[in-house]
Amino acid sequence: MSIATPYANLTPDLVLDAVGACGLWPDGRLLALNSYENRVWQVGIEDGAPVIAKFYRPGRWSDAAIAEEHAFALELAADELPVVAPQAFGGRTLLAHGGYRYALYPRRGGRAPSLESAEQLQWLGRLIARLHVVGSRAPFEHRERIDRATLIERPARAVQASPLLPPHLADAYRAAVRRLDEAVTARMEAIGPLRQLRLHGDCHPGNLLWTDDGPHFVDLDDARTGPAVQDLWMLAHDDAAMDALLEGYTSMRDFDPGELAFIPALRAMRQVHHAGWIAARWADPAFPAAFPFAAEPRWWEQHLADLHELADPLG
Repeated sequence: MSIATPYANLTPDLVLDAVGACGLWPDGRLLALNSYENRVWQVGIEDGAPVIAKFYRPGRWSDAAIAEEHAFALELAADELPVVAPQAFGGRTLLAHGGYRYALYPRRGGRAPSLESAEQLQWLGRLIARLHVVGSRAPFEHRERIDRATLIERPARAVQASPLLPPHLADAYRAAVRRLDEAVTARMEAIGPLRQLRLHGDCHPGNLLWTDDGPHFVDLDDARTGPAVQDLWMLAHDDAAMDALLEGYTSMRDFDPGELAFIPALRAMRQVHHAGWIAARWADPAFPAAFPFAAEPRWWEQHLADLHELADPLG
């Protein structure tokens, strides 16, 4: 196993053996689920419901950081929030087999929420507020933060070290990132300190599933520390949607409206991080297959233009 191709040894047999090591009896049915950072499988179980086996990318999170993710999920579940939490075996949720760390989860179905529905957005707002009530009780000690170091500086270094960035665009990329970073810094200074709490961290429609009983959270892999607005902005496609989210949110928890001014900075940082994430993971065979456009100079030209466009409203 190498850091570049960490899943080369993660065979179907190893997945089945890992589930079997928990005392379950896989029936041989495996379904690979959509995941790039980790590897996730649905595994059929003899005389029982299938389970979801999540194998963590080696080298990404420390054991302590994964333990905090699991503890947060279990804390939310204990407060009766609809969240898919890891299962414990022998008192442990973080398991190891064949050189891989993994966790098992119950299977929970659902569909994407309708972000055009004010009723569903209000419901989501209430749910996120309840998550933040729990998240505000104690800090993370080992998880990442919503900050420039994590979302601008580190991914920008990954891009500059990658062969994906065309050499003739290297200077222009550095200039674009520098301009955006200065604009984000200026916006942060203008807003002032924001209240920090434990977040879902990646609260987009793909990580919220809707059933007849309402929504539930999945995938706390990016749980981190930051301002409350981080868990709201990716669900709001316009001002009316944000108003609906906040109507639900503020019925359960106070919200500082000053945080809304941080959204353009969050949007800009996410763009830098996305390109850096692709660059950092390019040696993983799943990434060229999923993001072939990143090997084309025109994509990087557009990315630079996007960074300048994102920096404009921040100044």
